[in-house]
Amino acid sequence: MDIRQESLKKHYEWKGKIEVVSRCPINDRRDLSLAYTPGVAEPCVAIQADYNKSYELTRRSNLVAVITDGTAVLGLGDIGPEAGMPVMEGKCALFKEFADVDAFPLCIRSKDVDEIVRTIYLISGSFGGINLEDISAPRCFEIERKLKEICDIPIFHDDQHGTAIVVAAALINALKIVNKDMKSIKAVINGAGAAGIAIGKHLLNMGLENLIMVGRSGIIYDGKSDNNAAQQEMATLTNREMLKGTLADAMAGADLFIGVSVPGVVTQDMVRSMAKDAIVLPLSNPTPEIMPDLALAAGARIVGTGRSDFPNQINNVLAFPGIFRGALDCRASTINEEMKVATSYAIASLIPDDELNEENIIPSALDKRVARAVADAVIEAAQKTGVSRI
Repeated sequence: MDIRQESLKKHYEWKGKIEVVSRCPINDRRDLSLAYTPGVAEPCVAIQADYNKSYELTRRSNLVAVITDGTAVLGLGDIGPEAGMPVMEGKCALFKEFADVDAFPLCIRSKDVDEIVRTIYLISGSFGGINLEDISAPRCFEIERKLKEICDIPIFHDDQHGTAIVVAAALINALKIVNKDMKSIKAVINGAGAAGIAIGKHLLNMGLENLIMVGRSGIIYDGKSDNNAAQQEMATLTNREMLKGTLADAMAGADLFIGVSVPGVVTQDMVRSMAKDAIVLPLSNPTPEIMPDLALAAGARIVGTGRSDFPNQINNVLAFPGIFRGALDCRASTINEEMKVATSYAIASLIPDDELNEENIIPSALDKRVARAVADAVIEAAQKTGVSRI
């Protein structure tokens, strides 16, 4: 039985991957009176008098909503909100397992940006943070932006920022091995959707200067007729030489390739055309843009994928549990760029320099040290930038 069929069988057995567990005893009348009526009126009145008490008198301080509209689910595409529920439940299980964050899946039956934003805003007072998940681009950019404008809790689209943070962590260590600098390398990102654009922005924020983005119709440049708004914004920040052409044209002489696109689009000849000691991160999952053995045979020095059966797995679970753990613990009002950068460096730091090698540039997704290290870095950055509220 392959892993997909075994997973389907287990899901029939599990009947869901999360459950609600009571934190208070209810064994007698006194217990009932304390947990519910009449005693429960007191915390209600306390919260009415001071909104911030909702973090102290309810589970809100440890509760995250994992929300999707089902339009971009795990490489499956627009399969609908209910079909996305197993992924959202899985995300919630990872929150609990790696950072002891309680998370609840919510799947919204709408593709209307304003309706989704309004729905999430109206329920946001029940949660300490919102994790957006598997929402298609470019709608995801607008949904996140609008929510951050009106909500007083962290809004985080993991497909964008979680991916970007972990890619950057891997790159920090890979550059040490090849003895290159972020400011001096030429980087190519294939895939100009949510993940690709977020990776690009994050790397630019960390000092990358020479970046070329490639979309479905080729290299993105300023004024390209089929750019959407997000791509046009990136076009003004990248490709300063106004290079035009195909992915192959972009990769010639590049030090770094990052793929968040479709399987099999990178050939060995493209890798051969890259600079010496090239770093190749083909992250399309489950089938990458080029298989690691082919990339290495073509001259790549370091290869990382999204898969767990190859070295250097780029996995978002290294980021989001710890990010929310830290944001909740300091009651952050937002997750800002400084917190994201701090997270990348915190993840990278868990591989000591004397243990770095071509097959060990990033911690294992199962490394339980990561969430705490990330949380501590997030708290420190939140305090430095004034978004911590306790």
